[in-house]
Amino acid sequence: MSIELVNVHKSFGEKKVLRGFSLVIENGQTMSIIGASGSGKSVTLKHVIGLLRPDVGEVWVDGENVARLDQASVYRVRRKVGFVFQFAALFDSMTIAENVGMGLERMETFSEAEIRDRVESCLQRVDLGGYGNRMPSELSGGQRKRVGLARAIATEPDYILYDEPTTGLDPITKAVIDELIMRMADDLGVTGVVITHDMESAFRISDRIAMLHEGKNRVEGTPSEIRANEDPVVKAFIEGRPELLETA
Repeated sequence: MSIELVNVHKSFGEKKVLRGFSLVIENGQTMSIIGASGSGKSVTLKHVIGLLRPDVGEVWVDGENVARLDQASVYRVRRKVGFVFQFAALFDSMTIAENVGMGLERMETFSEAEIRDRVESCLQRVDLGGYGNRMPSELSGGQRKRVGLARAIATEPDYILYDEPTTGLDPITKAVIDELIMRMADDLGVTGVVITHDMESAFRISDRIAMLHEGKNRVEGTPSEIRANEDPVVKAFIEGRPELLETA
């Protein structure tokens, strides 16, 4: 099982966002996609789950070209994918347990008792066991992110997509989220795709890192290879040194 984007082009009106972006994410890997704001990272994730279709190119998930599937088949593929939203996207009028169990309710194959057990198990995995009856407003930002992760794994997906999972968190809470992402890969064997600006986090959690720049895959490699890369565009981004772009 893998995710593969092949020569993906995507424009919105006159704005060309992806200009031949290609990337392979192997089974069990955690791949971080880095790049400047507006470079197309979130657009890339939306292609993976079929929310967007490429103007040109192919998007393969688990051996199926999502770009060519009908809507019913897209939903079937999407059930293999968990999504952790940037700001958790919890429903404030629902308890934590109800938020986590949403996907299970829609599947209509679990009894109420099975859903309760599965929800509690997922909350325990993110160190929030016993929090099911609380409301989102009672949780900190980091705890809300962890609930978002519990919701993402509740349906036992093969893939988890993370959209800026450490945004707005303090250093200790960021480290907790990073640890949970690594735990999901190790314990559940899920393939992870992480959109992030946080290079400290990317270097910690990733098996591989790809940089999306001007609509294409500028560079890809292991964290150590990315650290050692001498491309001024790459160095400017990971070191926060815009003056290096003058030499690019």
